[in-house]
Amino acid sequence: MEERNMEEKTTEKVNTQVTSFQDFGLSRRVQQAIDDMGYEEPSPIQAACIPLILEGKDVIGQAQTGTGKTAAFGIPIVERVTTEPRVQALVLAPTRELAIQVAGEFRKIAKYKRVRTLPIYGGQSIGHQIRALQQGVQVVIGTPGRVLDHIRRGTLKLQSVQTVVLDEADEMLDMGFIDDIEAILRETPSERQTLLFSATFPPEVRRLAVRYMRSPEHVTVTRGEMTAPLTEQVYYKVLERNKLESLCRIIDSEEVALGIIFCRTKRGVDELVEALLARGYLVDGLHGDLSQAQRDRVMKKFRQGEIELLVATDVAARGLDVENVTHVINYDMPQDPESYVHRIGRTGRAGKRGLAITLVTPREFKLLKQIERETGAKMTARDVPSLADVAERQAEMWRNRIVEAIQEGGLGHYRAILGNIVDEYDPIDIACALLKIASSGELEASEQADYDFGDTGATPGMVRFFVNIGRSNRISPADLVRTIAEEAGVPGQAIGKIDIFDRFTFVEVEQESAPFVYEALRQSRINGARVNLEPAKPRTRAR
Repeated sequence: MEERNMEEKTTEKVNTQVTSFQDFGLSRRVQQAIDDMGYEEPSPIQAACIPLILEGKDVIGQAQTGTGKTAAFGIPIVERVTTEPRVQALVLAPTRELAIQVAGEFRKIAKYKRVRTLPIYGGQSIGHQIRALQQGVQVVIGTPGRVLDHIRRGTLKLQSVQTVVLDEADEMLDMGFIDDIEAILRETPSERQTLLFSATFPPEVRRLAVRYMRSPEHVTVTRGEMTAPLTEQVYYKVLERNKLESLCRIIDSEEVALGIIFCRTKRGVDELVEALLARGYLVDGLHGDLSQAQRDRVMKKFRQGEIELLVATDVAARGLDVENVTHVINYDMPQDPESYVHRIGRTGRAGKRGLAITLVTPREFKLLKQIERETGAKMTARDVPSLADVAERQAEMWRNRIVEAIQEGGLGHYRAILGNIVDEYDPIDIACALLKIASSGELEASEQADYDFGDTGATPGMVRFFVNIGRSNRISPADLVRTIAEEAGVPGQAIGKIDIFDRFTFVEVEQESAPFVYEALRQSRINGARVNLEPAKPRTRAR
């Protein structure tokens, strides 16, 4: 196919007066479906893209997970297709999971309109897909390989296609689908509308757009807008050695209905799942080593609420979309700001509030600040709950559950079970016993072990550290204070007396901050010199 005219109209930041879906002038049936989905107002990508797509223009949308991009093209496509039994729109997606997710979104949008959508992907019986296509489908969502297979079999005909969507185009090209995509596009009418959505816009994606799109409107959602607007973002400073215990305390102090916990590696997922299962949490894992059947089983349990926590790697969670996720927890810090935005975009959807929690070890504090700078997000610092905090929070949640059960009524059957026990024992004791049984001991917790630096010869309330660099390394008190503040996230006022000698230095730090300073600086660099930081010996023995 010869190259098309590529006169891009780029909008670096979306500025629009659209504040309601009513402003789009959608049909009553589509508007009713949107209302049912709980959408209150369009996201930036929706406000910019929906009017352009309704006008029939080609659009390039740079947006990531959590921005509402599926509805940005799904709503106008459902609005425009007719009920005639022919394929009028084709959506290409990189993975089976994403194809299923997009198809589910289309079905919700088309709830009151007689429009049939069909996901087609490898791993499912092709016979079933052929029969469904023969019955008449208006929108097909599929992975490139299986779509091309149907085209070659003659079971998928695209001569009536009016709109083609390339969803997560950068991912499809990374996975080697370029030849399949071009072969599919050649089977569609040349006068079609082409929509391309991609988190990034590398040269390969640009070449694809130049070749197959006509004067596309280029809409870019800025980093700040890419973060889910209804997602509260917090972080907890944790010590590496106490990371698991800290996670458990945080979970216990939160009402997690459905939560996704991110780990950096497949091994990390397996180890965390095993550790959480041993502590009685309803949890399962998702990573690249699982077969599709195993993956489907895990996702089914998660969607149906049989497990409360899903532990996953970034790759395994790609294309993952589950409603009602209340919490996203970064157990391991994401590698970059883009991954952070992808992760937290999985909560705070459809007008519901979500909470994104990040666990930050002392060595990761600089990365946290980088993510804040590049995404424009401001994360709120929180202290890891103490045992008393967890116990009080658990007690509060149980009190609320008891009050709700009383207010709901329907307790006659349970009164009958108690029978004469109420005559023999104090009702308060009975209630306490039942609460003890029901909570299975979750109102109790074990203390975590903190650092004990012993006697370091410091001022009371402080810990004195020995640092193996001094004046000969051109280090000044200001250098040391700045490094401790930046590397460990410790405020300057937590740093006390500093004694710099020719080849070494003593510095005092508040006891509360000392473990973070120790983990952050013991293998770092100051002014290019390798730092070895250790608890100092008492002054009497140091002489």
